[in-house]
Amino acid sequence: MLRWIALVLLLVLIGLQVKLWTGNGGVREVESLRASVKKQADDNARLLQRNQALGADVDDLKHGEQAVEARARAELGLVKPGETFYQVVEKPGAASSVAPPPPSTPSNGP
Repeated sequence: MLRWIALVLLLVLIGLQVKLWTGNGGVREVESLRASVKKQADDNARLLQRNQALGADVDDLKHGEQAVEARARAELGLVKPGETFYQVVEKPGAASSVAPPPPSTPSNGP
C-alpha cells in the first residue's frame, strides 16, 4: 500500500513539473514576458530622451532669438541687411579629400 502512495505522489510530482515548465504561465512564458518588459523599458528610455531633446528645442524656439535665427539661416537661407552672401562652387569633376563647405555660408560684410 505504501508503494502505491509513493508511486501516485511521484506521478503527481512529475505532472506538476511538466505543467510548470510547459503549461500556461510556465517558465517559458515568464521568460518571454520578462524579455518583452525589458525591450519596452529600453524603448521607453530612448523615447524619453528624444522627448526631452524635443522639449528643449521647443523651449529654445519659444524663448531664444538665436535659435530662431539659426533655423532661419540653415533652412530658409536668411541673410541680414548689411551682410554679404558668398557661395563657393567647385568645378564639376574636381574631387577633393576635404569635405565641401555648407551650401550657403553668410558672413558679415566689411
